[in-house]
Amino acid sequence: MEELIYVDRRNTNCNKWDGQEKMFGEEGLHAMWVADMDFRVPECVVDALKEYVESGVYGYYKIPDAYYETFINWEKERHGYEVKKEWIRFSPGVVAGFHWLVQMLTEENDAVIVNTPVYYPFLDAVKNNHRTLICSDLKNENGIYTIDFEDFEKKIIEHNVKLFILCSPHNPAGRVWKKEELKRLFEICKKHHVFVVSDEIHQDLVFGENKHIPSLSIGDYDDMMVSIAAASKTFNIAGAQNSMVIIPDKKLRKKWDAYTKGNRIQGGNTFGYVAAQAAYAGGKEWLDQVLKQIDENYRYLKAELAEKMPEAIVTPLEGTYLCWINLKAYVSADDIKEVIQKKCHLAVDYGDWFGGERFGTFIRMNLATSMENVKTGVEALINNLK
Repeated sequence: MEELIYVDRRNTNCNKWDGQEKMFGEEGLHAMWVADMDFRVPECVVDALKEYVESGVYGYYKIPDAYYETFINWEKERHGYEVKKEWIRFSPGVVAGFHWLVQMLTEENDAVIVNTPVYYPFLDAVKNNHRTLICSDLKNENGIYTIDFEDFEKKIIEHNVKLFILCSPHNPAGRVWKKEELKRLFEICKKHHVFVVSDEIHQDLVFGENKHIPSLSIGDYDDMMVSIAAASKTFNIAGAQNSMVIIPDKKLRKKWDAYTKGNRIQGGNTFGYVAAQAAYAGGKEWLDQVLKQIDENYRYLKAELAEKMPEAIVTPLEGTYLCWINLKAYVSADDIKEVIQKKCHLAVDYGDWFGGERFGTFIRMNLATSMENVKTGVEALINNLK
């Protein structure tokens, strides 16, 4: 079985550890933000990249059929969904993909809806493209998140919403949506002629009895839906900037092709293709080790906080490796950044980044690291907040 290797990434031009100034105004904090891992990638990825580098020629690349086949096989075996090769398109990362789709499927000032709290580039994609951001907050009952379907539909009608960006599994609330939840969402969107973009980048990072359901497998929604997936979160290759945009509908594919032809970005760099193909072909054992470590890290964090900071509300981690914690019993929204940085010396993602001040007492902590790093972060909270 492949060994999981922790890598100390300090002084490697790693944004998580070496690029804190922009977001935090200082460097040297204990890093538990940025959604990438501190684990060495699967050896099959290293070997494939070495082989390509040692060829010594990095010219124009013809994407091999094997690249598509490995992804198609992965989706079928892991998620029970059969993707056809002709459906697959490229984007240089999932974030770029949903930015492009906002531009492609809506016009300026059109309303776009999201379920907050949510991955903050969703919010940026709407605002940066001069669309109108509509937030339908998830219901939160003591850390358990569910969809407020009534509010969702009401806001779609009130604001004449044109597009819904779905996070599945959900970041930061850690939910792995059930089939019934997804179907109800999509029926509302279908009823009101709302396009759906489904960000499924965390699809392989699911725990316990939870099962990721690909949005496109739910029912007859192909003409209103595009999904985006990638190997980047699954196998820690975000720097490869290679994502799969899955478009079963012929008219939507034609629209996508026309859009990408206009911006002249219809393919990625060779290193991304090589890394993703190798990961999907040979990375399963490595991923099993990663999931085991993340689960152990989460169980440790949850147990320690339950014992020593019992009023901290830790949201159940069904999926992703990002733990969402409400510290309202211990610190105010006004003071949280000062306390977390100056007393705890931590770099975390702050709750207000995910949708505004109403999430100001939350933090998101990245658990895709060593147990030692998680212990350092948890002890910092306990020693300075309890």
